[in-house]
Amino acid sequence: MDLGLAGKTAIVTGGASNIGRAIAITFGEEGANVAIVDIDEEGANKVAQTIREKGAKAKAIRADVTKYSEAERVVKETLDEFGSIDILVNNVGWDDFTPFMEIPVEKYEKYLDLNLRHVFYFTRAVLPHMIEKQRGAIVNIGSDAGRIGEFRESIYAACKGGVIAFTKVIAREMGRYNIRVNCVCPGATIPSEEEMGKESMFAQEWFKKFPLATEEGRERLAKTAYPLRRLGRAQDIANMVVFLASDRAGWVTGQTISVSGGYTMI
Repeated sequence: MDLGLAGKTAIVTGGASNIGRAIAITFGEEGANVAIVDIDEEGANKVAQTIREKGAKAKAIRADVTKYSEAERVVKETLDEFGSIDILVNNVGWDDFTPFMEIPVEKYEKYLDLNLRHVFYFTRAVLPHMIEKQRGAIVNIGSDAGRIGEFRESIYAACKGGVIAFTKVIAREMGRYNIRVNCVCPGATIPSEEEMGKESMFAQEWFKKFPLATEEGRERLAKTAYPLRRLGRAQDIANMVVFLASDRAGWVTGQTISVSGGYTMI
């Protein structure tokens, strides 16, 4: 299926690893130009190189997504490099799976910055260009935690619920400019094997309390909570994101779509 993405330009925040990496590479496989935005410059450069090896154009941009000035700079650099921006994927997210009463108040800002505010910043920075062009597609990465709530994900879930609501409002406001805005909510998604090294979430000490920390825990969770009896892979999410960004989804906007193996059915 030709998605009509060849020659279009996509910005993917958090594109250096896991879901963002898969999204960026999949855009490249469809012939799109890709700006990979991440605080991890080395990782972003590796993804950019992978995309170039597949015959598409890519640019790695190191940025702190928690600052609006950085979002403005990313938009400028992307326009300077590729001449236009057709797609924005707000993918950055962070959680540490801690019960609400154990989360230090000082950490609230980190949750808000990485899960919600950066969506505002990048959307605001890219919209003037899309409005001028009278077309564009934005895909925000939410979470099923933001749809149904989830144990040990209180502030994260609240932020993702905000992303879902924000998606709907911007879709309503921007429809007149032929700009579509949708939200994809992953279920539990494990990284690829090459990403499960010492720097990955799976290797962090705090992650040991989470069911995904062990192979046994992942298998048990998949069998008891997921009708398709497996956990998500980054490519599962990427496939939906790239489709929603394409002309094949040209009459889809304001939607929240779970890609979660049936974990949620709402």
